[in-house]
Order: sequence, then structure tokens, then C-alpha cells
Amino acid sequence: MKIAVTKESLAHELAEERKIDAKELKVLQAQARSEKKSIFQLLVEKELIKEEEVSEFLSDKLQMPLLNLNSLRIPKEILTLVPKKLTEKYQILPLAKIGKLITLATSTPFDILMRDDLKEITKCDVVFVLASPKTLATLVENYYGDAGNLEKMLEGMDDEGLEIVKEKDDFSDALNQKQGEGAEDAPVVRMVNLILDEAIRSRASDIHFEPYERNFRVRYRIDGSLKEAFSHSRDMYPSLCARVKIMSTLNITEKRIPQDGRFRVKVRDREIDFRVSILPIYYGEKIVLRVLDKGGLKSGLDKLGFSEKPTSVFAEAIKNPYGMILVTGPTGSGKSTTLYTILNTLNTIDRNIMTVEDPVEYQVEGITQTQVNAEVGLTFASGLRSLLRQSPDIVLVGEIRDGETADIGVKAALTGHLVFSTLHTNSAAGAMTRLIDMGVEPFLIASSVICVAAQRLMRKICQYCKEPYPVPEDVLRRCGLKPEDLKDVQSFRGKGCAKCNQSGYYGRMGTIEVLKMDPEIRDLVLQKKSSDVLHEVAVKKGMETLFQNAFGIFKNGLTTLEEVLRVSSQE
Repeated sequence: MKIAVTKESLAHELAEERKIDAKELKVLQAQARSEKKSIFQLLVEKELIKEEEVSEFLSDKLQMPLLNLNSLRIPKEILTLVPKKLTEKYQILPLAKIGKLITLATSTPFDILMRDDLKEITKCDVVFVLASPKTLATLVENYYGDAGNLEKMLEGMDDEGLEIVKEKDDFSDALNQKQGEGAEDAPVVRMVNLILDEAIRSRASDIHFEPYERNFRVRYRIDGSLKEAFSHSRDMYPSLCARVKIMSTLNITEKRIPQDGRFRVKVRDREIDFRVSILPIYYGEKIVLRVLDKGGLKSGLDKLGFSEKPTSVFAEAIKNPYGMILVTGPTGSGKSTTLYTILNTLNTIDRNIMTVEDPVEYQVEGITQTQVNAEVGLTFASGLRSLLRQSPDIVLVGEIRDGETADIGVKAALTGHLVFSTLHTNSAAGAMTRLIDMGVEPFLIASSVICVAAQRLMRKICQYCKEPYPVPEDVLRRCGLKPEDLKDVQSFRGKGCAKCNQSGYYGRMGTIEVLKMDPEIRDLVLQKKSSDVLHEVAVKKGMETLFQNAFGIFKNGLTTLEEVLRVSSQE
């Protein structure tokens, strides 16, 4: 006797695989009904399973093929078989028609009404294949989305108060020459202004312009994650690229090679810099803008938001007249913000502060900044060598990338200069072994380095939708914790709301570990001990690790244990 496969039976089977007990599943099913969602969709939203895992599970159990639709090209005559309204209602996509049989992609194969509606409208039999909900939603938008005129898309949006800051005469000339009379009111100019303004309002750190075969999309990176702002037909994308190039004083006719530039806007009495990177790709040019808000730079170590212990170590370290202070971490972990905040704190009339960077991220009054230019031979090493002839008191090297730069920086720290720099290592202890690997003598490292900080940025729980939340057992296990470890700790999460774009997180804060050099650590460096040994000894001597620091933030109710796990697993 064949047992019918139902949505409920599959939900129970999936719950058993994921070790979700019957009671919890019942609650989830009730929530799914009340929110008019699929139980599988809710499991994905609760991060109990990944979307692609649900698709693979359903494909296996229902014996339905799971297709990767990104490589398909669907003819227009096939798309017209199903009305746009129906594709949006059911999130389906017609793929092919043979005789009286239509093949469609769906992520909800259990919807009986969908099947009946399609048969009625198309007057054909229908057969379904599976596709992931995200892919399907994107393709439905791409194939059926409204590519109406730009003015309609911009309707209701507001860019009041945003203007381009024309700092140089040649910039003004370029704008006047390229834009012509009344260009500021042109749709593409207004569109770019609106994109920039919305990015600033949304606290975005980056803006991505991405062209595809039929459309282009704009995404904002907010709190470390990319969110789609909108997509549009690609007919006006060349004009958008030209507009960004004009603003950045780049060559608008050059489309074969990468270009880098920057521009500044003034919005609501704030001046904000944008760093521009343009890369030729298959369907045109991809543009990424880095948003650099100088207003976010504060003076005073307490403004960094770190806990008391690492802040006090930093405060003592920067009192030294010479030596080297390093900040490590992956790209986007807040290293530049930390170093610029320290420089702002030290930026007084009696100090000569100089930097060599690639690129110059924040332009700070009172600090002499040099941009690396490899094309003319101005590297970190050559720039640093020349900079040291300018009688600096404090030096910032944007990044130590090679042995020559490391050697010059270390020797500068031993000859009366306070040197700051960054390294791409996962831990504070790893910086010592990285310098040795670059060829710097251990005795120079031991003599020059004052302290090393490793930092990450972790997302904060949205305060507008914060709610108590029991930590899942698998997260506890992966953190090496037991339920009794959280006996006196109230854990929270963000439920998701309009303020946080349904993410449950709003804003970020730093978590850090600071390794302070002392006689014992110096001896270990001289012996070329591994980073693991250095880390272990530093912890025994009281260093608070990234995990410990992040866990303290979790216990204060500011973030989730999932975030603690995410940032500390990068160690």
C-alpha cells in the first residue's frame, strides 16, 4: 500500500532529521498558519535549516528534479503563456511547452489551487520542477518586472539636500562640460543622487551597481550584509555609469580597464566621501562605492565602544613616544576606523602625524596623508622611506604587505617614531609569526612592538524588535558551552521589523583582543614560538580573547550567541 506524501508528513520527517521535537514543530506550524507562510519557509527564516537544503530535501522526497535556473534562457513566447499576475501570486516561472504540456518551476509544489488556476488559464496540463525560492523570485522579477520609465520609478523618492561638493576647478569644469545646462534635473542625475541619499539614510557601508543581461540591480551593504535596493531594465545603465565617472573625474570613454576614484557629497549639513571602484565585467562595468562618513570618526578611545580592559591597554600603549602598535583582522573588520580614531586622539598642534595609505580612506585635517601609486613607483616601502625624512612624530602605514615595508616600519619604531599599521591575521598572536615569516628579525619585533589588537565587527540586536530567545542547543554546542553556563543569563534576539529590514540586527560594534608585549612574550618571540604558544601564554597572563570579549557583549544583551560564534570562529 502506497502512503501519500503530504506537506505535513514531510514537515515531520524534516523536523526529525533536524532534531526538532514534536512540541516545537507544532508551535512552528501554528505560527506558519497565522502568518500565512509555508512551514518550510518559516524553518528557513528561523535559521533552523538553509533554503537550499529544503529544496534538496523536497526534491529527494517528492522525486522532483531540482533545476539551476540561472543558466536558462526562456523565450518570450514561453513567458507569455502565463500572465504576470499569476507568476507573482504563486512565484512560478514557465520554462517550456511541448504540445499541450507546460513545464513550470515552483518552490511550493503542494499548492493545489495553483495547479487548478494554471490549468484553467493555460488550457494545458502542467508539470512542475523545483527551484529555490530566492532564485525564482529574482527570475520572476527579471523576466516580468516592470521596466517602466525612470520617472515613474523615482516617483515619491526624495533627494532633497544632497549636492556634489566641487572641490577642484577641473572637477567643476568637467561637470559643466559633460552635463550641460539643466543636467542636475536629468533623470539619471536624480537617480544617482537618490541612490546615494538612500544609502546614507540606510547606514550602508557600500553600494553595489551590478549589470546583467536584461537588467541591473543596486545593493546596499548594511551591517555587513548585502540587501537589494532595487533592479531596473539595463537601458539606462550606461548613463548611470557615465554619471558616476563624471562625479569621480574618471574617463567616461574608458570601459576596458578598471578605474578608481572618489567624490564627496554634502547632505543635511554632512560631508561624506565615496570611494569608487569600477571593474569591467561580462555585461558591462560593475561599480562599487565605499561610503566614508568622517562624522563617524570620534576623538577619544572610549568612543570606539570597546570594553574597559582592552581600552585601558590601548590608552597606555599610545602614551609611548615610540614603538609599533598593530591592528589585525579581515577586510571590513573596522581596523581603519580604530586607527583613525586613535590618530584623531593624538592629533595635536605639537605633533607631526603622517600616513602612507592605499587608498586614503578618510581625509583628516592636521594629518599629512600620502596615497600609494604603484604605477609611478610610489609603494608602501618607498613612501614610508621618504616619509621618515619629513621628521614625523607619528606614522600610520595603511597595511604591511611585504617584508621591506615591515622592516622599515619596525626600524622606524626603534628610532623615535610611534608607528601604527595593520596586518591580515586572524589573531593578535598571529601578527608576530607573520612578521617573522616576512623576514623581520625576531629581536627587532621583540624590541619594537608595544601591543597587537585583533578585532571584528559584530551586529547588534535591533532594539525596536528585541525579544527574549532561548539559545538553540546546536549553537551552545558549537560554542563549547552547556545550558548551565547560561543559567543566569537572559539571551535575546531581534524578531525582525521594518527598522532592521527584518534582519533582527541594527548597527554594529567592535569586539577585540589585545596582546600586550611583556618580557615573557618577548622571550617567546625571540625563540620563534608558534602563534598558538604565544596566544596560550597571553591568555594565562590575563588577555581577554575575542570569544571572551564577544561573550561578555552577549551577556549584556547587546548581541546574539550566533554572532559571537560567527566572529570568534574567524580566529
